[in-house]
Amino acid sequence: MRFFIKAILVVVLCFYLLVLSKLILFKYLTIPDIVNHFTFSYDGRSWNSNFIPFKTIIYYLFLADINFNMRVENLVGNIIGFAPFGFILPLISKRFHLFKNIAIASFCLSLTFELLQFVFKFGSFDVDDLILNTLGGVIGYIAIYAIFMLIKYIKQKKVHEISNLK
Repeated sequence: MRFFIKAILVVVLCFYLLVLSKLILFKYLTIPDIVNHFTFSYDGRSWNSNFIPFKTIIYYLFLADINFNMRVENLVGNIIGFAPFGFILPLISKRFHLFKNIAIASFCLSLTFELLQFVFKFGSFDVDDLILNTLGGVIGYIAIYAIFMLIKYIKQKKVHEISNLK
């Protein structure tokens, strides 16, 4: 049964990564555009990159003259997008039960997406996306950890109540 659950979680993780890839890498692209990007023959829009930490975050929070929905989509969207990664990974492998490992894995996945955007010109490399995406993975991990701690607490409380009844 445990193998079956892990297999389902792996399928869910793969599906999640496919959806995340579509949302991050191919958000604005048609199939012919994607092919042109991979063959380095894309002549369309070029993107600006940001290598200064917190520049984009500060811009969206305080300087941008845009509506609230755009701010949420650009900031919170990066966090929410990576939360399932930090939530699912510890369920699949004990190697990711440590906070440090989830933070590193989330950072590496985010860095992979950012480098793919930079190299193939799918979008812009933004160091703030690395920060927000890693934060999202960590928040997902904290959520799963909190749920397990709550379950453990409830089980211990029931055991304590049962032992007091005897």
